[in-house]
Amino acid sequence: MEDWHLEEAQPKTENDLVHICWCPTGPLMFLPIHAAGIYNADGLASVSLADVAISSYTPSLTALLNRPKQSSAFKLLAVVQPNTPGANPLPGTIAELVCLQKHVPASSIHVLRGSDATTAEVLSGMDECSWVHLACHGVQDGSDPLESGLLLQDGRLHLSKIIHKRIPHAEFAFLSACQTATGDERRPEEAIHLAAGMLVAGYKGVIGTMWSIRDNDAPFIADKVYGQLLKDGQPSNVHPAAALHEAVQELRKRNGSNFSSWVPFIYMGA
Repeated sequence: MEDWHLEEAQPKTENDLVHICWCPTGPLMFLPIHAAGIYNADGLASVSLADVAISSYTPSLTALLNRPKQSSAFKLLAVVQPNTPGANPLPGTIAELVCLQKHVPASSIHVLRGSDATTAEVLSGMDECSWVHLACHGVQDGSDPLESGLLLQDGRLHLSKIIHKRIPHAEFAFLSACQTATGDERRPEEAIHLAAGMLVAGYKGVIGTMWSIRDNDAPFIADKVYGQLLKDGQPSNVHPAAALHEAVQELRKRNGSNFSSWVPFIYMGA
């Protein structure tokens, strides 16, 4: 890491940050490259890659190609599951909804909450909206990655069903759930997880998580991200990777040495 000369590469301002898109293969797919740095025993970094660069990921170079600019009207689907049958409560999802409603006009948001958040309704809402925010439990299936999915009111929305969809207005997805960008260690050359599945379905960019996140961190990140991505209730010119980077940097300052709290959040796509 010292050979990377990160200390000499410290930017003078936030605008000086370079944007690096990582396309890792093999075992590197499971490493949080964006968090590489020089850390002490307490988990504090004297310098890290996040201090000098904005990182994003792509499962393949093809995923970066043929990404037309947004042509449909902005509308966000918000799926909120504070109490999913058979799963632990997620009270923080209510705080996430409050954050979304603060930044998105009522005319531009379609909310599916609790009993309304069935697999059929969510899939239908994804067809109608350009953005989607999924605040619920996520599950990575170790025996069959295609059975991984999001836990909704009536069961699991499987990755296998997502990757076979072609969503007409898809632009941006925020998977505020655990393990949405966790790969399969038995297939290290294949990006088989929910975030990659959303790219296959047509979304240009996806925010996901490499492992479990804390319930109270999710609303914080969501508030900061949407505060930058939206201006006067409409999409701004801020790139989602840059918005997530700044939000995570603020989370780092808030949580101090809690390395595991900020590292999971990543952006994938163009």
